[in-house]
Amino acid sequence: MKFIIRHLSKSYENNLVLKDIDFTFENGKIYGLLGRNGAGKTTLFNCINRDIKRDGGELSIEVDGTERPLEPDDIGYVLSTPTVPEFLTGREFLKFFMDIHSGKIKDPKTQDEYFDYMKVAYADRDKLLKDYSHGMKNKMQMLINIIAEPNLLLLDEPLTSLDVVVAEEMKELLKSLKGDRIIIFSTHILDLALDLCDEIVLLAGGVLETVDKANLDNDEFRKKIIQALKDDDPDIRPSYDMNAEYVSTAAAPTGAGERHMTEEKTDA
Repeated sequence: MKFIIRHLSKSYENNLVLKDIDFTFENGKIYGLLGRNGAGKTTLFNCINRDIKRDGGELSIEVDGTERPLEPDDIGYVLSTPTVPEFLTGREFLKFFMDIHSGKIKDPKTQDEYFDYMKVAYADRDKLLKDYSHGMKNKMQMLINIIAEPNLLLLDEPLTSLDVVVAEEMKELLKSLKGDRIIIFSTHILDLALDLCDEIVLLAGGVLETVDKANLDNDEFRKKIIQALKDDDPDIRPSYDMNAEYVSTAAAPTGAGERHMTEEKTDA
């Protein structure tokens, strides 16, 4: 299975955030979408999820060699700030979700089996969601996406504010899920991306570029990544071949400030 982005662009007034993005994601991997705060990670997710209208581009899913447009049912989206109906208990919320998706859930389990799977304490299952911690609300977000089994799971910095135990539980859970779907995990924390993700994709200057994860063990290469994240202006940022040596363009003429992760250009 593949998730294919073609010529995706999005701007806010005169600020071009996403620039003619072409990229293909494959199932069986967790992709780390790495970018500094404000780079456009959430904008990209919101365009994919149709929460905001993209200026141009096409999104599609390829299943068993057949490509079709991406549909809402293909997508699961876990927000960095959990959004749950706080007037319901955890059990009521789970029952409501299962009821409205009745007939669509593959191999449905009991509510307590799902709670056990997510390691939700028995005493917490009948508490109001408003009394849940941030990590517990995040678990409930993850749980309904696991039940729905979307082809594409978008995770918008879901581990950033979790305690150590919950964060480790969530990482192990994600690793167990990756075989059957495409997971894109956004973060601005390099070490978290290295620890969890199979592939690193850098979002900087409005374009997506693949980073060879093996090179990130090299301190000099890490410095290049950090510098690339700092330099978001495509007219002034330096040029990189992320699998070769640093190429300074401090004195280069206008238009020379392009950056490459591989020999093939990824921005238009």
